[in-house]
Amino acid sequence: MAAITNANAKETVTAKKLEALRERLRAHNLDAWLIPSVDEHINEYLPRNRERRAWASGFTGSAGDFLVALHEAWLFVDSRYYEQADTEVALGQIHVSKMGMEGQPGLSEKIKALAESSQHFRLGFDPFTLTVQQYQSFKKSFDSTGIELVPISENLADSLWMDPPPPVLSEVFAIPESISGKSWQQKLSEVQDKMKALKVDVLPVTKLDQIAWLFNLRGQDISYNPVFIAYAIVTTDQAHLFIDAARMQPQALEDLASRVGIHPYEDYQKRLSEHCSVKTVLIDPKHTTAGTLFIVEQHGGMVREAEHPVELMKALKNETEIHMMQAANLKASRGKIRAWFWLERQIQAGRTVTETSFRDAIEGFYAEEQDFMGLSFNTISGAGANSSIVHYGTPDPAKKLEKGELFLIDSGCQFLGGTTDDTRTMFVGSGFIGSGQAGETPTERQKLCFTEVMKAHINCAMQRFPKGTEGARLDGVTRYTLWQNGLDYGHGTGHGVGAFLNVHEGPNGIHKLATKPLEPGMITSIEPGYYQPGWGGIRLENLYRVIELEADADGIRWYAFESLTYIPFEQKLIDFSRLNAEQLQWLRNYYAAIVEKIAPTLAPDEAAWLKEVCTIG
Repeated sequence: MAAITNANAKETVTAKKLEALRERLRAHNLDAWLIPSVDEHINEYLPRNRERRAWASGFTGSAGDFLVALHEAWLFVDSRYYEQADTEVALGQIHVSKMGMEGQPGLSEKIKALAESSQHFRLGFDPFTLTVQQYQSFKKSFDSTGIELVPISENLADSLWMDPPPPVLSEVFAIPESISGKSWQQKLSEVQDKMKALKVDVLPVTKLDQIAWLFNLRGQDISYNPVFIAYAIVTTDQAHLFIDAARMQPQALEDLASRVGIHPYEDYQKRLSEHCSVKTVLIDPKHTTAGTLFIVEQHGGMVREAEHPVELMKALKNETEIHMMQAANLKASRGKIRAWFWLERQIQAGRTVTETSFRDAIEGFYAEEQDFMGLSFNTISGAGANSSIVHYGTPDPAKKLEKGELFLIDSGCQFLGGTTDDTRTMFVGSGFIGSGQAGETPTERQKLCFTEVMKAHINCAMQRFPKGTEGARLDGVTRYTLWQNGLDYGHGTGHGVGAFLNVHEGPNGIHKLATKPLEPGMITSIEPGYYQPGWGGIRLENLYRVIELEADADGIRWYAFESLTYIPFEQKLIDFSRLNAEQLQWLRNYYAAIVEKIAPTLAPDEAAWLKEVCTIG
């Protein structure tokens, strides 16, 4: 009865919000309003007072756009969120389009379908919540369709959201060169040199991780990301930071004052309009909002589209950043190993462990590590059927870990200087290797699926590749053996990771659309998986850095991956007969490295257990 009552309340609340939005549509003579998943700074994780789509739709995933028309509403999600969307939204009020599934429309396709019955269809949007790339894609897609794109300066969701949570305005602090590896003055000069080479006069910087990296500053305005709300404008001889100066540590403010103008956050648009007049402005369509583009165009600026120079500079970690990332990921590896040992002991003793209690335990182990600054995303702790929900971010205190189930734990941390992200899938049983107890036995399907996912991970991790190799090519390498067994996963194989910055960063990645060549200094995850709703899910994720090998006799430059993560795989789920000699040797070498790097830092009983689980018979 309670579940029915809650569902009815969700439907009622959503219906009221949608009707209020539709009243605003009619007032602006609009046929639909788009609420993208991002905010003014193209954030994946949003400030609390900018979670507009979550407020309007109820969906809390990190990606997914919401379209409200006069008579229907649609949420568009990818495969990571199929199950989550169905549980969070009021399905009587909102259609969920599961993109990638046959017969499920994409956003542009649905807008066109809605416009078919109208001679002139007006789609409203806040231009500061839409990237230039998405705006240009709409213009191209809607050409000659009668669909008009209508930018509205007033965000309609903001005008209705009467009690948004107050924004977090943290203290902004500087990180020393011993962590960044390079002074902000040097970074700024290098950016200005790249601007001159591209023959551009003005560079708007709207993404928060780009601003934080460029000026060697950090904050805690947004959960999980050590960034702060600000804008920046760089010219060939100046730089401007738009932030409340009172938020900055005095020493950081004094240090910047020599070359950087500090202005109120609200002055960004006015200052940009002044700087761009009859100047050439670099616009990166992926990392700039349509609102910024419109200001440039309206005030006589000449647009030159190019990749944002900060984005690639940030991705190519220097030796200091690599060192800090190595140290951070060893700490995170130790925390997850200790949590796994704790779990095995709890189960062996017959104690109840829930999704929530394990989450609390692992986060406690992380917090014991030196220079722990918080999590890098909300911990995914999914048992049984919940392990198939790719971004399951709401562990259930009532969901016990049952023997015979799969248990997926995806977690990461922010340490001073480094960011981490790793995933392991475990088997819940009363016995563990070295305990002398047989415990439960995984099913043949559990072992087959797990082993094939692990093989996919190993195949990518040990792959050599020539300079110029794009991430899309390695995505195919990773999936090959899974496909041979009729298995696949809907998300990408890997994403870039920041150095004490965002856990997801570009421009590099390993996925079907990744066109950026991998280069030494880049850091990427490798995380193949398999998910079956109602049965469970498997994901095995490490972070790796790209390294350069010796050139061959033909002078070809070859690259490879070096692991930053050192956590064993669940041996109870491995079918060793399915591994070839190269895969088995990779695993032996990896286990030897785990013991060498982690075991000496553990308590004696933890170290003994780790050595046992890293022993391959």
